[in-house]
Amino acid sequence: MSQKLIPPFSKETARAKVKAAQDGWNSCDPERVAKAYSLNSDWRNRGEFFKGRQAIEAFLTRKWQKEKHYKLMKELWAFSDNRISVRFEYEWQHFETGQWYRSHGNEHWEFDDDGLMRRRDMSANDIEIEKSERRIGVEEG
Repeated sequence: MSQKLIPPFSKETARAKVKAAQDGWNSCDPERVAKAYSLNSDWRNRGEFFKGRQAIEAFLTRKWQKEKHYKLMKELWAFSDNRISVRFEYEWQHFETGQWYRSHGNEHWEFDDDGLMRRRDMSANDIEIEKSERRIGVEEG
């Protein structure tokens, strides 16, 4: 898609923005992912609240040190103007215990005029699963 992914979003650009976010997060590269957020981006991730790209990158570094074999699926739920809501599922294995988990929830995003996310609100639940119960990225190990 040659069209820039900036607000106001159409169904096509909202879906492309969600796919780009999914691809970025599946890279497990904190620096790459953090670049999609504004310098002052406000985050709520479960019970954590923080602000700014540096805090986002630090959070993601901690996250992916704990979550091995991380694989994410995002799905567009709704969009309007400069906002997108998604549902997501991801599966991961705890680095220390070896326990597998499926995390699922919702995210609500708000973007600035340049298409950078200036606000992210995320709610999620984790359930323990067996490795044999995985549904996302099973072909990768």
